[in-house]
Amino acid sequence: MHHGSPHIPLQGAESAAQRTLVAVGEAVNGKLPASEVSAGATFSTGPTTAPATGTSGTTAGPHVNGNGQNGSGLNGHGSNGNGVRGHVSTETTARQNGVLEARPANGHAPRIQPQRAPKAERTSAAAESGKLFRLSRRTHSLLGVQVLSCGSYAPEHAVSNEELENQYGYEKGWIEQRTGILSRRYAAPDTATSDLCVEAARIAIERANVNPADIDLVIVGTFTPDYLCPSTACLVQDRLGLDAAAMDLQAACSGFMYSMVTGAQYVASGNSKLALVIGADVMSRIVNPADQRTAPLFGDGAGAVLMARGEPHQGLICYQMGSDGGGGSLLVRTQGGTKNPVSADDVANSRHMLQMDGRSVFKWAVRAVTETIDLVLSKSGMSVHDVSLFVLHQANQRIISYAMEQLGIPSHKVYNNLQNYGNTSAASIPLVLDEAQRAGRIQSGDTILMSGFGAGLSWGTALFRW
Repeated sequence: MHHGSPHIPLQGAESAAQRTLVAVGEAVNGKLPASEVSAGATFSTGPTTAPATGTSGTTAGPHVNGNGQNGSGLNGHGSNGNGVRGHVSTETTARQNGVLEARPANGHAPRIQPQRAPKAERTSAAAESGKLFRLSRRTHSLLGVQVLSCGSYAPEHAVSNEELENQYGYEKGWIEQRTGILSRRYAAPDTATSDLCVEAARIAIERANVNPADIDLVIVGTFTPDYLCPSTACLVQDRLGLDAAAMDLQAACSGFMYSMVTGAQYVASGNSKLALVIGADVMSRIVNPADQRTAPLFGDGAGAVLMARGEPHQGLICYQMGSDGGGGSLLVRTQGGTKNPVSADDVANSRHMLQMDGRSVFKWAVRAVTETIDLVLSKSGMSVHDVSLFVLHQANQRIISYAMEQLGIPSHKVYNNLQNYGNTSAASIPLVLDEAQRAGRIQSGDTILMSGFGAGLSWGTALFRW
């Protein structure tokens, strides 16, 4: 079993690149003029400047990890797990017909970037969908925090597409064709969200080899809590015997990203020594099985990370959290709150279940993913090549594939597992993080891009230096 990699401070040749990364974070956050980032490194808050690039290195594993022609600027420095180290040089770029062309300062041939759709094509959907997605240019940076370990848990009961087709009369082959999902996990009738949280948390604590007594904060991102009160986080705190503040954070499928950023704020400010951040949902309890367009998309699960203070170059290089309540009606559970207390008639007619305008959510999600990823990369002066791994909310394979195609991101740099779990809402990103780390796809020093999006409407996209 893979355990969380111990942190090894980078030394020597990497120190300049580390300082550059910290400076980039400060520049993104408006704390440092771009001109003062680093001697010999370029930085821009616009799309016309590429990052410094490691000019020596090697290809590691199934994805590019900080190397030479295919290397990743700020991700190219330091150990990439095989002892090879790179150095920083300057390069400039130009955009022609939507293609980013790199021109290194050393005069070498331009680095070839993946073809991506012209901006006009990528934004044409905006005209059709009106105000479906409104991008803010506001981003932030929060360095000096690290993820010590990951853990995840999914119920044992796997439900195949065939089972749902046979039981509810769904159209044969529709689920896989339209979503990429082959099966999902359903919690047992006596299993609640807190039960999944506790299992994932115990795994993360064991892998980090920390004293649970040092955990002083518990945040659970969920919109399927055990009860309206007490919070699910308080139930988890009690079950684990922790001396910690505990709270739930409700941002639906963006819940883990919101919770992770919130936990990082507590750690970075010194108000938490060791934060347990969990994303968990039992979606099978809030979908109507008769709704073929919604029910088969979702599954149950939980994922957890432990966060603590890290080195100055670790943490949230650039991130954006956003919301647009004007699109709230696209993905809703309107019954059961103070506006519409649930009634017997609501239950009889399944009005208390999740309702989704799938077509509109699809269009919005693709725009939210592509535009926010483009934004945080641009603001941090990075490109697709600088990212070790892309981890997106596992909503629908078509959403992920279409967005990655629009951005020119090769499939081998994207980790997916929704085929086995479905859309687990707030649990989806930490489930992927845990699986990817155990598979060796996430190493200390890697740059991971995460993006969560969902009801609210809400989203959270971040570049995180592991």
